[in-house]
Amino acid sequence: MGTWGSGNFDSDAAADHLSGITGRLVARIAEAMAGDPVCLEPDEYEGVTVPCDIELLCLIAEQGYAGAGVPEPVVVAGWRETFMPVWERTIDDLEPTPEYKEGRRAELLRTFDRLAALAEQAH
Repeated sequence: MGTWGSGNFDSDAAADHLSGITGRLVARIAEAMAGDPVCLEPDEYEGVTVPCDIELLCLIAEQGYAGAGVPEPVVVAGWRETFMPVWERTIDDLEPTPEYKEGRRAELLRTFDRLAALAEQAH
């Protein structure tokens, strides 16, 4: 195994480890997107954790470490096309304030856009 620096992520073993972590995040997001859309509703577990997992994936990928993988841009676009309509269709059932609804929508879109930009850079 190769080592190219003194940092925690500056070796082949660390890159393999990070690839496993980001791979599990991608797999978890993909599984949620392929499942029952009801599970993506804003008050459901995956409706909350999918954006969290995307955010974690972005945070890791933005560091530029070897092994930090992101999906292809077309995959990210598909995730957005799956997630956002569910959110839009169901958020009003929770009776959010207009401020929360607009703020949350903006945050979700920023999160997907952030991953899309990382995917474009990586692929």
